[in-house]
Amino acid sequence: MGRRRGTRGPVNVLFGWVRRQSVRVKVFLGAVAAILALVALKNLVNDYNHFFIAAEAVHAAGILVLIYKLTTKKTCSGLSLKSQELTATFLAVRLYCSFMITMNIHTVLDFATLVPTLWVIYMIRFRLKSSYIKELDSMPRYYLVVPCAVLAILIHPLVDLFQFNRIFWAFCVYLESVSVLPQLRLMQNAKMIEPFTAHYVFALGVSRFLGCAHWIIRLIETRGYFLAYMGTGFLWISALLLSEIVQTFILADFCYYYVKSSMFGQLLPRLPSAV
Repeated sequence: MGRRRGTRGPVNVLFGWVRRQSVRVKVFLGAVAAILALVALKNLVNDYNHFFIAAEAVHAAGILVLIYKLTTKKTCSGLSLKSQELTATFLAVRLYCSFMITMNIHTVLDFATLVPTLWVIYMIRFRLKSSYIKELDSMPRYYLVVPCAVLAILIHPLVDLFQFNRIFWAFCVYLESVSVLPQLRLMQNAKMIEPFTAHYVFALGVSRFLGCAHWIIRLIETRGYFLAYMGTGFLWISALLLSEIVQTFILADFCYYYVKSSMFGQLLPRLPSAV
C-alpha cells in the first residue's frame, strides 16, 4: 500500500521545517550537519589521505555521468563548456606538478579524470555543438583565471621546489575552488537544471567536502600546528584551507536542494537563487 495522499513523512516534515527557517538558522544547521559529518569521518577513517582518493574518485564518477549523458542523449544542453575547460586546466597543471614533484596514486587519478574531461570538451565543441547554448554560458573565464594567477604568485608553498612549480601548484588549487561557478551561472541563466548535470554538480559537491574534511581534521588533530607544516608557511596552508571551504560553501546550497528533491523522487526544477 502506498502512502496516502496528504500524509507527511518525518523527512518531509523535517525539510518543511528547515525551509521555513531564516537564512541565519539554515547556515547554523548546515554548520552543525557538517561538524557531525566530520566527526563521523574522523572516527571511521584511519588514513586521512583516503579522503583525497575518495574525492578524486567521486569527481571521476561525476565525469562518467556526463559521458553517459553525451553518448546516450546526444545533447550537451545544461553543460558549461567554460567549467569543463577550467577543470581541464587545473587538472593538467596539477598533473604536471605531480610529475615534477612525486608520482603517486593521485597522479593516476588526475590523469584518469583529465582524459574524459578533455573528451567532454571535444564533444561540446565539435560533435554536439548545435545543442550548446553559448549565450547562457556567460561568465568570462578571465574573471576566474586572472585572480587565481595573481593570488598564486603572491601566496604559494615555500618548499624545496622550483619557483614556477610552487606557483603552478597554488594556481591549480585556487582555480579548482572556483571552476564550478560558470556551471552554476549557466543553470541560473537557464532557469532549469538538466538531471544528469545535477548529478554531476552533486558529485563535485561531495568531492569538495571530502577534500575539505581532510584539511580540517588534520588541522584539528595538530591543534593548529598544521598551518606551518613542512615549512610551507602560515599564509599558504591558510589559503589552501580557505579555497577548500569556499568551494564547499559554493556547492553546499545546491547539494541541499539536490538531496531534498532526490529523497522525494522529484527533479530539481531550477537552481535556487541563493546558490
